[in-house]
Amino acid sequence: MSQKSDIKPLFLHRIPLNSYKHMKKYLVLCSLICGAAFAQNTANIFTSDIDHFWTAYDHIQKTDDLSQKLRLLNDLYLSKQTKGLKAFREARHYTDTLYVQLIHDYPKFWNSIRPNTLTIKDKTAELKQAVEKLRQHYPGLKDAEMYFTIGGLRSGGTVADRMVLVGAEIATGDATVDVSEFKDGWLRNAFSRQTLDNIVYLNLHEYIHTQQNGGNNRVLNQSIKEGSCDFIAELVLGSPIQTHYLTYGRFHAQQVQQLFKQEMFSYNTANWMYNGKRKAEGYDLGYYVGYEICRLYYDKATDKQQALKDIIELNYSDNDAVEDFLVRSGYFNEKINKKQLLKAYNKKLPYVVRTGPFKNGSHNVPADTKEVSITFSAEMDPNSMSISFSDKGRDHFPITRIKGFENNNTTLVLFMELQPDTEYEFIVTNRDFKSKDGYPLKDEAYTVAFKTTRL
Repeated sequence: MSQKSDIKPLFLHRIPLNSYKHMKKYLVLCSLICGAAFAQNTANIFTSDIDHFWTAYDHIQKTDDLSQKLRLLNDLYLSKQTKGLKAFREARHYTDTLYVQLIHDYPKFWNSIRPNTLTIKDKTAELKQAVEKLRQHYPGLKDAEMYFTIGGLRSGGTVADRMVLVGAEIATGDATVDVSEFKDGWLRNAFSRQTLDNIVYLNLHEYIHTQQNGGNNRVLNQSIKEGSCDFIAELVLGSPIQTHYLTYGRFHAQQVQQLFKQEMFSYNTANWMYNGKRKAEGYDLGYYVGYEICRLYYDKATDKQQALKDIIELNYSDNDAVEDFLVRSGYFNEKINKKQLLKAYNKKLPYVVRTGPFKNGSHNVPADTKEVSITFSAEMDPNSMSISFSDKGRDHFPITRIKGFENNNTTLVLFMELQPDTEYEFIVTNRDFKSKDGYPLKDEAYTVAFKTTRL
């Protein structure tokens, strides 16, 4: 008999059988203890933010006054937020103004997503079972908390410390949700391939993230970090997960592998991760590659539990450890020449060739100049650009608006408003500027500086 079973009869034998008062006292104590134990077992999943949001939503519908809407949102939702919602808002910059604007702009969406978000409560038992299965596979599992919230339509989920943070307005979307009010097709594409049955897998994926160590935005590291969560979730749940990127990746396995080899040592994650808004097909393929690397590593191992431990405890801040893991997986048959791959990759990066009608750094630019052009070494993505102030600030920023790309998208033209005898600066960054093929600018920040002539 286990120690837990032994305690119960010993405890009961101490109760005076002829004393109702004593019996009642012990029963109350026992109820409190059992209740506390049960509360501890169920307290790691929180759904109250969903209920509070819809309460606020209903009240907001009754007024057209913006200040009143903001007050209602704060009083009925944000002031009652869990620590998970607080962390999610900080991570994704969700403000009260944003929520009120989204509620106003997308009424059909909110009305159609509502019943889906309320089904979360029906999934909590299944979620707990999945976590316990994960613990059986990986006894070193650390406890984490799951917070189901209503976010600001920017993320379906993320993690912070030991918290899984879920935006139910995206995570529970499916083909039944009305997305006709949105201009881009991102949600339509995502929801068309998503079902409520995925919620357990998606949250187990995020739960595994809370167990991982370190971080690095290099393509190889981030791909294994994400793909490992998919692989482990599938292993634990015992059934194949259905995602677009896994299906697409398997169908184009050789092509994806060769492209990945060329870019895996770069930090150009935009080509491999979180790019569903930009790509109708072939998006998030870093997840697929990471999944395959982990699957191969696990399949080759004789000690499966140790292999799973290796995958979960891999230090993603250690590039050498990640590269060693890749080699041991056998994902690539040939030996990888890192130096050669990086050299070839860097040759593909676009760069600024020149500015016009004056040279960068000029000190005699006429004050009546109305345009400046920036010519790049390759055809650029015309929908992706990033220009910022320099350290001199807004007073020395000459750009008033964007004219657009010319010359087969190799030259960007910007409108300016200048004053005489004044220094101007602005920065072209590689945060968003990229070539047609998805390669970012070689320079992280390219400063354009010039001075106008006196009258």
